[in-house]
Amino acid sequence: MEKRSSNRRLKKKPTSRVDITIVICVMLLALVSIVTIFSTTYLQYDSGSYSQTIMQIAWFAVGALAAAVVMQLDRETLYHFAPVAYGLGLVLLVLVLIFYDRELAVTNGAHSWITIGPLSLQPSELMKVAYIIMMAYLVQGYNDEGRRLGVEDMDMMERVKFDGRFLLKITLWTIPPVALIIAQNDLGTTLVFLMMFIGVIFVSGITWYIILPAFLSFAVIALVLIILVVYQRDLLYALGFQDYQFARIDSWLNPFGNSANESYQLAQSLKAIGSGGILGKGLGQFQVHVPVRESDMIFSTIGENFGFLGSSFVVLLYFILIFQMISVAFRAHDAFYASMVSGVVMMFTFHIVENIGMSIGLLPLTGIPLPLISAGGTALITSMLSIGLILSIKYNEGLDDEHLSKIPVVKAIRWVNRLIPQNLIDKLT
Repeated sequence: MEKRSSNRRLKKKPTSRVDITIVICVMLLALVSIVTIFSTTYLQYDSGSYSQTIMQIAWFAVGALAAAVVMQLDRETLYHFAPVAYGLGLVLLVLVLIFYDRELAVTNGAHSWITIGPLSLQPSELMKVAYIIMMAYLVQGYNDEGRRLGVEDMDMMERVKFDGRFLLKITLWTIPPVALIIAQNDLGTTLVFLMMFIGVIFVSGITWYIILPAFLSFAVIALVLIILVVYQRDLLYALGFQDYQFARIDSWLNPFGNSANESYQLAQSLKAIGSGGILGKGLGQFQVHVPVRESDMIFSTIGENFGFLGSSFVVLLYFILIFQMISVAFRAHDAFYASMVSGVVMMFTFHIVENIGMSIGLLPLTGIPLPLISAGGTALITSMLSIGLILSIKYNEGLDDEHLSKIPVVKAIRWVNRLIPQNLIDKLT
């Protein structure tokens, strides 16, 4: 009787199960995005066109709907859907290598977009969400097997072997999407996947006897790459590195050294942010031209229009959002949810740090958008889907299967899950 009464209260007040702090942060970032894009595209060019602003509002509407749908998916439904989502993501990554937009490839240097009518789809963005829940699926399996085998009672060598096998497994599941994205010539997204991979390792429960040597090896590889960039680029050319990637590194090291060509974008961004001062110049008051300032370099627009205070407000919103996500993970006490949140947190954190860092000259240019602010459809949808994953943890807490099975989207995903034999998935994973 008490359980039924509790469920009735949950049904009557679904808003009480929504993390309002996360929702408010997302809404404020959406407002910043829309106002900044309006300032950039309508006021700066005086074109009389609201098209890009309207398009961004439309993408936010679609993203909000997507987040609301994902939010209703309970843990078990997400868990069993993970291999399906991962497989679909790989199919899209293969298709984009065949049907990529040739014009965008010439402009951006990456074969990452499929154009369908007036819309451009970037499958690697959607793959981020599929990869996150797939990693969470594997971590949950690792924890279940560890409990079954009594991992806490293993000696050091047994534990190292057990954890080493798991590290190899998640590495093998990471290689296909990363290899396909490298084939698209998209270094920035490749780095995002590596950061998500690292985040999952930290929360998976793998012993430090494995983690420490692995990260020391990673640090050595990074150091070798830095040395090769400075002293031996011919070898990196042989490994597939491109001229534009070296140009970005050179412009980062000396942004005003060749500001008329390779360094132009970064040099202009630094000038724009510096000219904003403390309070900014106001909406549409631009004196410095910055290429793609509505998307990759949108932080330069925020700095010029709203100054140091406006930029700090945006950083504060991101800090609160990330902090709240981490709090959700700690409250979950669940390996699947903790890994899922870790993947989302690492994705958002890397995007934020890299985008703002490259805009102010602290990091090289990579073409990574600013989450929930930069203009763009697929990246925005991916961010909103990730927000939906985080919101689903609290939203479905305490709901029994009888209630969940009546939710249309849950019924639909569970039906899809039943199409793939579980014994086949078990063999593959």
